[in-house]
Amino acid sequence: MEVFAEYRGQIVEAFWVTVQLTVYSAVGALILGTILAAMRLAPVPVLNLAGAGYVNVVRNTPLTLIILFCSFGLAQTLGITLTDPQSPTSIADSNFRLAVLGLTAYTAAFVCETVRSGVNTVPLGQVEAARSLGLTFGQNLRMILLPQAFRSVVLPLGSVLIALTKNTTIASAIGVAEAALLMKEMIENTAALMTVGAIFAAGFLILTLPMGLVFGWLGKRWAVAR
Repeated sequence: MEVFAEYRGQIVEAFWVTVQLTVYSAVGALILGTILAAMRLAPVPVLNLAGAGYVNVVRNTPLTLIILFCSFGLAQTLGITLTDPQSPTSIADSNFRLAVLGLTAYTAAFVCETVRSGVNTVPLGQVEAARSLGLTFGQNLRMILLPQAFRSVVLPLGSVLIALTKNTTIASAIGVAEAALLMKEMIENTAALMTVGAIFAAGFLILTLPMGLVFGWLGKRWAVAR
């Protein structure tokens, strides 16, 4: 464990960046994914088409390509850096925020389909009853459909967010100092492939196993009785 002792501080910092990427991207993906699900369910053909187009394009585009587009397309070509260019940490901050943007855009497509599948589990009679009471589509979605949909898809959403945690390793492609980038540097510096790999595998298990247990518990607790 000499390798772990030597790099312990850097490992903790790298996994902290991974946690931050996961949390910020998860919040953004849940918001954007819910909006996309509402678009796909809305009785407006244009919104349906836009939502379906986004989901189909993003889901079938490699995440690495999306992250690279955020870095090279938005930052270098269009000058959209999402940070103060005068800041001494502007490059690192920009890379981090662009990585969050890319992860959010990608994961939102999967959140959208997960939420939409949850909406489809709501009995049609409830929707028709809400319409007969004069509720608008927005009110129906907010008060009837989405609350039940989220409760019924807690486990699938948990799987999406666990996948997001592992997908944060792609952020190393644009120089974000998260776990995968440090792992690469440690392997190059120490040549202890098996040891380094075991350390980072254990780190991701520590992050993802509790998430699986929590979402499993929530799924049982919030399950909708049919």
